[in-house]
Formats: sequence, structure tokens, C-alpha cells
Amino acid sequence: MMLTHLYIAGFLLMALALVHVIFPTYFNWNRELKQLSLINRQLMTIHTFFIALTVFLMGLLCVSSASDLLFTTLGKRIALGLGIFWSIRLFIQFFRYTSKLWKGKKLETSIHILATFLWTYFSVLFFTIYYL
Repeated sequence: MMLTHLYIAGFLLMALALVHVIFPTYFNWNRELKQLSLINRQLMTIHTFFIALTVFLMGLLCVSSASDLLFTTLGKRIALGLGIFWSIRLFIQFFRYTSKLWKGKKLETSIHILATFLWTYFSVLFFTIYYL
């Protein structure tokens, strides 16, 4: 059962990483980021790339090494780290992003709810693996 959840999480993480490809267009970065200094523009785009790459590699790890995550000491330690990572992301969802960004907006509210579900799922999954 946990193997199945790791495969599901892995594919969800890889899909989440690929969604980052649309960020520059969806958030109109060509116009929005022009107001920033060159270093801030480049930080925004380069860090977004590396976040997407990290999330993709998390997903790849889940798909390619699910048994290792479940049944080895190192795998359980990695799962603990991933659980901490996604729990912090869940905390940020509620306490760093203002509700003004999504309240009263159908698409943004849907994304907020979906993200909350995903961050909770990832957190619970990885902590469960650690404590098995």
C-alpha cells in the first residue's frame, strides 16, 4: 500500500515540477519582473527553475527508489527530511501567503485548496514512512 502511495506521490511531484514551466507566462513575468533589478529578476527565474528541478527529483526518487525509502535507514531519514520540507510548505500556505491572493477568486481558491491537500498528503506520507 505504501509503495503505491510513493508512486502516486512521485508522479504528482513530477507533474507539479512541470507546472512551473507555465509560471513565466501565467504570471506575466516579462512585464511584472521588468520593475525589478537585474539580480532580482534572475534570482526569481533561476530559483524557480531550481525549485522545479528539486521537486521533480523528489518525485523521481519516489518512483525509482520507493522500496529504499520504505525499508532502509537512509530511506527513512530521507523521508523524514521530505516530511519536514512539505510540512514547512504547508505552514507557509496558511501563514505567509495572504488570503487576499485567493479569497473570492474561483481558480485561485481551487489552487489553494489543491495545494493544501497536496502539501498535507506529502507531509503525512513521508512522516508515516519515517515512523513505520
